[in-house]
Amino acid sequence: MKKRKVEVVVLSDIHLGTYGCRAKECYQYLKSIKPKTLILNGDIIDIWQFRKRYFPQSHLKVIKQLFSMASKGTQIYYLTGNHDEALRKFTDLDLGNLHLSDKLVLKLNGRKAWFFHGDVFDASIQNAKWIARLGGWGYDLLILINSVSNWCLEKMGRERYSFSKKIKNSVKKAVKFITDFEETAAELAIENGYDHVVCGHIHQPQIRKITNDKGEVLYLNSGDWIENLTALEYHKGHWQLYEHNTALEEQHSPDDIEIEALSFDLLRERITALNTTSL
Repeated sequence: MKKRKVEVVVLSDIHLGTYGCRAKECYQYLKSIKPKTLILNGDIIDIWQFRKRYFPQSHLKVIKQLFSMASKGTQIYYLTGNHDEALRKFTDLDLGNLHLSDKLVLKLNGRKAWFFHGDVFDASIQNAKWIARLGGWGYDLLILINSVSNWCLEKMGRERYSFSKKIKNSVKKAVKFITDFEETAAELAIENGYDHVVCGHIHQPQIRKITNDKGEVLYLNSGDWIENLTALEYHKGHWQLYEHNTALEEQHSPDDIEIEALSFDLLRERITALNTTSL
């Protein structure tokens, strides 16, 4: 397969090591591109969830592909997020074409682009990490329930449905949080003289120009590889939002079958744990 040449690609929130991670699709995308620079903008490996001891072959293939790309000349910048914050003690580590950091600034056609995950804006993470971890666990439970329902829908020949996307789009507080996040990132970028600000964290893919009384900035978010299956691509002076076409995928791989077989037992286990856990 001929690979597409791209100057810069941004991926975030893959969450390798969780049941919701769409590693097979992410691997397919990585195999289809040849970027000069690949920015992994946080929450790539979900270290919070490692206690599950779940890391199937499809997840390992993503990591193997990243190392393969680095060995062939792609500059890879791994910017830490909240779910992989354990790596922050190794900040500024360079291993050949692999670079570990918390943030990154690049000049793209004379314009300054600021890259960082975005969890610094999340008060629940900064002030009460146990609440954030509980929220992450609950989100993973929701994704697990959703995977079971989608398996049933696909068997009936119906389209997949996202519970969390529905909640984000319909609950006023969730919509306000996303808007506040975007505007805060934009305000800081404008104050610091950046032309582009690129985040992850909120799993909401976006490209939009934000203007205030101090100036304007292009705000971008790469989305995630749990529900949206999106990435940002910069080529020949322009940004575009890539959306993976699941219709072109092969039907159930062995990894998918393994997940389906486990899902019902895992769902029962998670609900039981939820009912017996006390804060």
